[in-house]
Amino acid sequence: MPPRSEATRNKLDDAARAGWLYYVAGNTQDEIALKLGVSRQSAQRLVSLAISEKLIKVRLDHPIADCLELSARLKERFGLRLVEIVPSDPGHPDTTLGVADAAALEIEKILSGSSPVILGVGTGRTLKAAVDLLPAMDCPQHKIVSLTGNIAPDGSAAFYNVIFSIADKVKAPSFPMPLPVIAATARDRQLLHSQVGIEKNLALAAQASVSFVGVGDLGPNAPLYEDGFVTRAELKALQKAGAVGEMLGWVFDAGGELVAGMTNERVASAPLPSGERALVIAAARGPNKVAAIRAAVARGLVNGLITDEDTAAQLLA
Repeated sequence: MPPRSEATRNKLDDAARAGWLYYVAGNTQDEIALKLGVSRQSAQRLVSLAISEKLIKVRLDHPIADCLELSARLKERFGLRLVEIVPSDPGHPDTTLGVADAAALEIEKILSGSSPVILGVGTGRTLKAAVDLLPAMDCPQHKIVSLTGNIAPDGSAAFYNVIFSIADKVKAPSFPMPLPVIAATARDRQLLHSQVGIEKNLALAAQASVSFVGVGDLGPNAPLYEDGFVTRAELKALQKAGAVGEMLGWVFDAGGELVAGMTNERVASAPLPSGERALVIAAARGPNKVAAIRAAVARGLVNGLITDEDTAAQLLA
């Protein structure tokens, strides 16, 4: 990316100042115009620029009654320990909208504690967006371990892997899984898992007291397929076998049972974390994921959920 020009930097400085005056100091746009010595229209454009350039991060500090009611009903229906419901924006193209923000807030809460925590992290679009929203923190007392392989099918770092970026953000020791999400053969997976460094990281993953995972659907645009981890033929075979979703690459059916054989024989990720002794939080939303989320919460594959109003309502329908 080419360096920003001096004029661009100055404009962003003005936008940041206008955004602060509007959202933090509570000034009207007329007051901002007067204080910055610009027209009201210019002040309005600067505030808009602060939003479009993501210079302003807004947190809603008010419990919305409908979201609270949905949260309570989901907890009761599925025996969940933690539920966060965010408002829906019907038709919005961003599949992580709101959910990533809420997940970032939960991660920040956990890492703000002084008692050492082993935090397990999965991968995916929502978790990557959540990590991007985290503030810089200094958390040397915690350990962050990847629950899934960090290597893409072409040998590069997986694009939606989050272990390195979250560790850099919060300055905590990180433990990656230098593995493919799905190995070429079951024998390859066995050999990879027998390596000393991998064995230690898998053991650490099993000790995680809190884990954040994404939930992928197994529809025609399944993330496992789009990201190149399974072929179209493998996806069709999984669909025929009744698969509806996946977490950490582990594929399960509508009852939340892992699909026998097939790609599950080659998943190189850590085993799915146990909700019996740890908090396992899924962050996901969208009509294409309802079947997968329902299976995960009903079976107890997760005991925490961050989603939006529309998805929550469909889960309860």
